[in-house]
Amino acid sequence: MVILFLADGFEEIEALTPLDLLRRAGVETVTVGLGGREIRGSHGITVLADTDTEHMPTGPIDMVILPGGMPGAANLDASVVVADTLSRAAQSNAYLAAICAAPMVLGHKGYLAGKRATCFPGFEEELLGATVVPDGVVRDGHIITARGMGVALDFGLTLVAALKGEEVAASLRAAVQAP
Repeated sequence: MVILFLADGFEEIEALTPLDLLRRAGVETVTVGLGGREIRGSHGITVLADTDTEHMPTGPIDMVILPGGMPGAANLDASVVVADTLSRAAQSNAYLAAICAAPMVLGHKGYLAGKRATCFPGFEEELLGATVVPDGVVRDGHIITARGMGVALDFGLTLVAALKGEEVAASLRAAVQAP
């Protein structure tokens, strides 16, 4: 199962594009709203999460996804539930994925030490312990990071490839007419 956290101020495209692609690929993906199910994005779009933190699934986690946007990423960074879920996922060698400003959460929690990572320009110093690279999407072991909304499709396809294989991701890329 994949957990995709939504916090007030999240970047809508960075959350919904990977969510759409994962579900098209048949990956069980659950959106979890911090502070309730109705979460307002950074551009005023309100999304109804599948569940909230009080009712989130407790089974095995294959991946945790953190969308960026501000103050969404800061809200994720401040959440004890997010921290606990990342810890549980990391202990089971699950994927940790973050885009835009959200890689700072992984940096602050120590998950980027010795890893290559990327983020939205201006957040590089928050990626504690990482070798920061300018690539759009970076996969280093079980850590996947991306720069921002403009690479949300590639980020989502990289998540699909990690969980379902390159062939499934390539087929999905063709199906959605992505270059």
